[in-house]
Amino acid sequence: MMVLITYDVNTESKSGKSRLRKVAKLCVDYGQRVQNSVFECSITPAEFVEIKYKLAKIVDLKNDSIRFYLLGKNWQKRLEKIGKNDSYDPDKDLLIL
Repeated sequence: MMVLITYDVNTESKSGKSRLRKVAKLCVDYGQRVQNSVFECSITPAEFVEIKYKLAKIVDLKNDSIRFYLLGKNWQKRLEKIGKNDSYDPDKDLLIL
């Protein structure tokens, strides 16, 4: 399933900046950054439960926000782009040299 994860972490404090780095680092483990605070993640339902749990432990629930957009399996039909296109297709095979 394709999940779009977006986040807004309050970085006015040192602890906020640390949380921001932790959130971004965790999201990289599950998907691809497509904008500064936006990740496309092709994950299983179990991984979705796992990342939500891990992110909830990192963020300050009173000051930070994370949104999950469940795009499902046919996500390509729901995506439209304008402008620079550095994205990738996570459902295609990657060539690693």
